[in-house]
Amino acid sequence: MPLDQLWLFMAAGWLLNLTPGPDVLYIVSSALRGGVRAGLVAALGITAGCFVHIAAAAVGVSAVLMASNTAFTVLKWVGAAYLLYVGLRLLFSKSSSAINLEANQADSTRAAGRNPLKNVFFKGFWTNVLNPKVALFFLAFVPQFIAPGAENPALQFLLLGILFNVNALPINFAYAALASWAARRTAAIQKGMNILDRIAGALFIGFGIKLALTAAPKT
Repeated sequence: MPLDQLWLFMAAGWLLNLTPGPDVLYIVSSALRGGVRAGLVAALGITAGCFVHIAAAAVGVSAVLMASNTAFTVLKWVGAAYLLYVGLRLLFSKSSSAINLEANQADSTRAAGRNPLKNVFFKGFWTNVLNPKVALFFLAFVPQFIAPGAENPALQFLLLGILFNVNALPINFAYAALASWAARRTAAIQKGMNILDRIAGALFIGFGIKLALTAAPKT
């Protein structure tokens, strides 16, 4: 790929990752509740989920999703159900507003004990994996940067997908760091954690409903 095309690919990836969506919302809400480490782990979980879509698309599974309405519908409903589950848990979670600013680090440690970082990682992972729109996005976006007549388009797709994911990490880490910074220094945000959980829950439910209403791609 020419250098100018490579920069265009990276710039487009940055712009796409700056656009708020379920992934960004999960990273920010995790950082607000559990600190910067939780936000970073959430970002890594999202990235791991993207790798699944990239690998699947490279071997043609995403093409099957586009060709098969049944396959798309099954994955769509599983993904929508998971987003609704996450949203309802946030919407009806117990208040998390009683976070002491002076004991923020200790509270984060105790929260990590109740909600291990492993759980944060896998929630991010499944939020991404169970969204068929991510698979279709990669299938639509990445091939635009593969040269016509390439000897091994599947390998090029895989390499570009890896680059897209690595390219997205600074943006996702920045979201986590910014949310954690705000949670540590803004008392209003600390006291409003319960409200933020409700807002995040409602948004996740909205994303789930939107995904459930997504029509299968035309073949």
